[in-house]
Amino acid sequence: MTIESKAFPRSHYCGELRPEQAGQAVQLCGWVQRSRNLGGLIFVWLRDKTGLVQLVFDETICGPALFALGESLRGEYVLSAEGDVSLRAPEAVNDKLPTGQIEVFVKRAALLNSSQTPPIYIDEDHPDENEALRLKYRYLELRKPSVQAMLRLRSKLTQTLRSYMDSQNFIEVETPILTKSTPEGARDYLVPSRVHPGEFYALPQSPQIYKQLLMLGGCDRYFQLARCFRDEDSRADRQPEFTQCDLEMSFVEPRDVQTVVEGAFQAVFRAVKGSEIKLPLERITWRQAMDDYGSDKPDRRFGLKLQDASGWAKGCGFSVFEGAPQLRGINAKGCAGRLSRKEIDALGEFAKTFKAKGLAWMSFGPDGVRSPFLKFLSDEKAAELKALMNAEEGDILFFVADQESVVLQTLGQLRLEIGRRLKLIDLEKDDLFWVTEFPLLEWSEEDQRFLAMHHPFTSPMDEDLPLVQADPGSVRAKAYDLVLNGLEMGSGSIRIHNPEVQEEMFNMIGLPHDLAWERFGFLLEAFRYGVPPHGGFAFGIDRLMMALTHAQSLRDVLAFPKASNGACLMMETPSSVQEEQLRALHIAPARE
Repeated sequence: MTIESKAFPRSHYCGELRPEQAGQAVQLCGWVQRSRNLGGLIFVWLRDKTGLVQLVFDETICGPALFALGESLRGEYVLSAEGDVSLRAPEAVNDKLPTGQIEVFVKRAALLNSSQTPPIYIDEDHPDENEALRLKYRYLELRKPSVQAMLRLRSKLTQTLRSYMDSQNFIEVETPILTKSTPEGARDYLVPSRVHPGEFYALPQSPQIYKQLLMLGGCDRYFQLARCFRDEDSRADRQPEFTQCDLEMSFVEPRDVQTVVEGAFQAVFRAVKGSEIKLPLERITWRQAMDDYGSDKPDRRFGLKLQDASGWAKGCGFSVFEGAPQLRGINAKGCAGRLSRKEIDALGEFAKTFKAKGLAWMSFGPDGVRSPFLKFLSDEKAAELKALMNAEEGDILFFVADQESVVLQTLGQLRLEIGRRLKLIDLEKDDLFWVTEFPLLEWSEEDQRFLAMHHPFTSPMDEDLPLVQADPGSVRAKAYDLVLNGLEMGSGSIRIHNPEVQEEMFNMIGLPHDLAWERFGFLLEAFRYGVPPHGGFAFGIDRLMMALTHAQSLRDVLAFPKASNGACLMMETPSSVQEEQLRALHIAPARE
């Protein structure tokens, strides 16, 4: 038997071996997961991207020199081995491993590299390890079978999308990364120009303008898996850079775009999860979503719909309700006995984090009705409220009285919190649907002006065009979001293709003619040359991966994620640069 230092040609991957290969000679390559020395036998788990297989160094078979190599093996050593596949004895079968019915008796081996003791665990038995340490040594964490499986799943997802889009006659076009800084949306990442002193490129928040110009250029159907960049505060479902499937189509209305997107999601769920999505998807309006769930991306996998009690509040006798612009509530059916008074008070504090002044409640138990505000109500008004809320014994009602925006946001978040705490959400169910007819504009108290709810290129609904000047806040947009299990998968709209309407839209969001031409002159100029009606959609690959794998954070579905503060702990970025580089970019070094 021989020891070598060069890898053998690989005949199989570790996780592929099964009883059918018994008796065959195989060549394997991978990392040592762990080893056990039982004297004349050494058992080694060898790992590659497909899984684990057990190697056996039997001194009577492999000889003293090769056995000594087996004794030297430690975790994460890189090994190439050749041996015969053998069935394990029945009592030695490992049902936890796909390869647990066989083992490989080593006849040749090559130690390709040694390893220091890794600073993080490579196995799956330590999920709560410090996240900062895992991100710093991400290249080691990539070896974990769960991360490898995620990467393969992500690759399958993107290949499925490309195949589907090709089948729908889309062409893939790459758009520039160095582009122009434009207003609205999140902050841009800026790149200084060396050859144009004092001027900057911006990294694209999306390919929005480019894909509209592609429609003007006659491409008709475009898509790309686009890298996008947004300088915004991090959250579990955000990263400074992310990937979206971006598409645009000419001569379409909302249904045309939605049908293509639905087909893409159906293909992905079929290929990645092996499940079917029934088409066409359900569509609800933005107004309906807000009224029923207090959210434009509602999780509908459980009940607790919002109910409007504003009419009942008039003359009810409770001044907090009577004096509020709006009163709404939710009925947590059957949950009265599942929430202690301490937990109810905690929900009240939770509600205050969304600017609600408080949370009113009414509980119906076997001993009668309990409520802090019951004493202010007549028996008749209390009975009316019970009937209005369809309450019965075992239910508990929660109410918020305030401005509509506060009421909707608070109750929308409260129903999610109750759903999570009481485990009301069916995590095995996938609920995919459209939210349509968003408002075109939203009022900003901070800026004291209207802002585009989606972006300033979204077309108003034809029947609302007369309201653009008379009542801009009531104008609906040809905009649509796709929602999956309470996550916004993506957004789209039919775009403005009329240059006069586009200028009017800019004017409504505080960009008068001169400023609009300064910032978007290239687009307005292009619109003079026969732009077709067009619309599109973009959905996040990372968020879709989160939903498909039930991950808790985008960091779990990226190969090289950034920390919550936007830093890459592995590469130690952002980092300082030499002063000569700054001078070449006409930037003065920062002074302490």
